[in-house]
Amino acid sequence: MAISNFTRRAVVGLIAAAGLAAPAAAEVDFSGKTIEWVIPFSETGGSAKWANFFAPLLSKALPGQPTVVVKFMPGAGSTKGANWFQEQSHDDGTLLFGTSGSTQFPYLLSDPRVRYEYNDWIPVMASGTGGVAYLNAEDGAKFDGSANALKDTNFIYGSQGATRLDLVPLLAWQMLGMNVEPVFGIKGRGDGRLMFERGEANIDYQTSSGYLGGSAPLVEAGQAVPMMTWGALDADGNIVRDPTFPDIPTFKEVCEATDGCETSGEAWDAWKAFFVAGFPVQKLAFLPGDTPQEVVDAYTAAFQAVTERGDFADISSKRVGKYPVFVGDGSKSALQTATNVDDNAKQYVLSWLKEAYGVELN
Repeated sequence: MAISNFTRRAVVGLIAAAGLAAPAAAEVDFSGKTIEWVIPFSETGGSAKWANFFAPLLSKALPGQPTVVVKFMPGAGSTKGANWFQEQSHDDGTLLFGTSGSTQFPYLLSDPRVRYEYNDWIPVMASGTGGVAYLNAEDGAKFDGSANALKDTNFIYGSQGATRLDLVPLLAWQMLGMNVEPVFGIKGRGDGRLMFERGEANIDYQTSSGYLGGSAPLVEAGQAVPMMTWGALDADGNIVRDPTFPDIPTFKEVCEATDGCETSGEAWDAWKAFFVAGFPVQKLAFLPGDTPQEVVDAYTAAFQAVTERGDFADISSKRVGKYPVFVGDGSKSALQTATNVDDNAKQYVLSWLKEAYGVELN
């Protein structure tokens, strides 16, 4: 099984689509208003850092320069907030909602707790990201580019849930033959990092923004050792090194160096399919589905202006990483990539979830 042609074409075509000119906005004025950007995770994770990075830039770019406030609604691995947003309707353009891969994966897996429909919402911005897995100093000293010396270690990992974005690292570690015991129920990846800092976990992973903002200092202090990234996709759909972390090997490289790990076959194809759905387009910003077109156009133009700032490449690389940002038609194409996965990959993951964690999604 391979990743569907639709997915490959969509991912490869996103960067081109992102460059399309934004439509001219009609007369929309947010002067004196406050826009609430709701994030369905805790304030310590990568999604929080992503929204907090874009919020002041969006404020300056929107007509009337409204105040953009990031608010948090954690719970059920983001399902609580997404279900809430599904019930919201347009008022005056002052509500924005942000999702992440941990919102996408329950949707893709038909989790019964999901009462939201992505196709009912209006995407106005999407961005890719990466992820870095890392070890504590003691176990990091054993890491030699393969997981061979780590297979006898019992690892503890703070997880939002097996059906969330965490399935990417959990499946990767299992494929490497590592014994990683997840502690489910944390409200955001930042909470997993805090478990790691307190010594309650000895392995962790963060999306790029979370790693740059919270985990990189641990590495600099000698408390953590990078193990691998999930990588990035080149124009042909191949996994290559993450442009934000070019010195850290990818999971593909570590797998190839580890006895018993294969970069072909059902497990690999399933892992790659969910990686594609969860990372090249991971974070999306939405307006309610009944938002008037002139408001949508205003947001599209504002996010386009943000990406065209002369300093954007520099400031974004330090806060959220070196990844493309999609607006307008690009964000619509991004949404399709993020919410479609091959049926064979889905069935493999559903079987794996049942076998590994006793999780059944009926």
